[in-house]
Amino acid sequence: MKKIDYYIIKKFLGTFFYAIALLTVVIIIFDISEKIENFIENQAPFQEIVFSYYLNFIPYFVNLFSYLFVFITVIFFTSKLAANTEIIAMLSAGISFGRLLRPYLISAGILGALSFALANFVIPHTNIEMRTFKQKYLDNLKKDLGQNIHFQINKGTFVYIERYHSSSSTAQKFSLEQIDSIGQLTYKLNTEKAIYDTAVQKWKLINYYERYIDGLNERLIKGQSKDTTLKLTPKDLTVIKEDYEEMDFNEIREFIAKQKLKGAPNVAAYEIEMHKRIAFPFAAIILTIIGVSLSSRKMRGGIGIHLGVGIALTFIYILLMQFTTVFAVSGNLSPQIAAWLPNIIYIFIGLYLLKKAPK
Repeated sequence: MKKIDYYIIKKFLGTFFYAIALLTVVIIIFDISEKIENFIENQAPFQEIVFSYYLNFIPYFVNLFSYLFVFITVIFFTSKLAANTEIIAMLSAGISFGRLLRPYLISAGILGALSFALANFVIPHTNIEMRTFKQKYLDNLKKDLGQNIHFQINKGTFVYIERYHSSSSTAQKFSLEQIDSIGQLTYKLNTEKAIYDTAVQKWKLINYYERYIDGLNERLIKGQSKDTTLKLTPKDLTVIKEDYEEMDFNEIREFIAKQKLKGAPNVAAYEIEMHKRIAFPFAAIILTIIGVSLSSRKMRGGIGIHLGVGIALTFIYILLMQFTTVFAVSGNLSPQIAAWLPNIIYIFIGLYLLKKAPK
């Protein structure tokens, strides 16, 4: 590490944190102005607004746009270095462009590692308190799965519910089937109504009958009421909007595995989120290479031209990510490819610009 490395790293990280701090303040001000009526109407306490919502909102917002601010930061301060002929002086002193790139990559690596840690292990836990506040004072995040619910709760055990009401934890027309390894039905439970008792964490079956099947032999049991334990809870029968925001990396992987076992249709959104949490930190490094390659040349028009091109590339990256996400959720595109495709495209852009950069 030389003085030039410390100089560039200090410029990089200092500009990044200063810029994102300013924007965070602006965003919070706009968010307050938008939500102040809801705060007043729902009588949200000032202490909860500050500590439960906005204090937890800051790391979420910072990480959400960190890779974009890395890009803009690199273009901004590198353009200033080029405008002041500092980069020309460095190259004239015998420093290669690759050597000049080293402190940029170190800084981008630090920010990428920070983003990975925040996205996978810190923000999911801070989001719990923030989303609890939103559920209480701003927006209802919970929604019933609706009608005609089918899924697998265990290997060979299938559940059907005609309709579920979360307000009363009641499942109408509840049915459970067990199928053996050769595909034969061995057990079937039908009930008019199943009510979940949160105190004992059991389902109370109303007007039920059970069929035990062993080849050609069957045994039928009927009853008015029965308490039973199933590998099923009301949480499995409700959808919580963007609940992956509360899951760390290990939890989201386990959740995806369980949803695939159930045959749930919404797994792609969770898989994309999991892969994005890995892809975005690498985006900081890729966009840093592009930013340095773009802005290291002194141009007529100065910083404005570099910033204009940089912002255009940034919005194209966001647009590309939105397109791939939609195709993964609604089409046949692999979630892994959807998360990594923008990075792959921008790697080639970065290599091309790096080749054209001043040597």
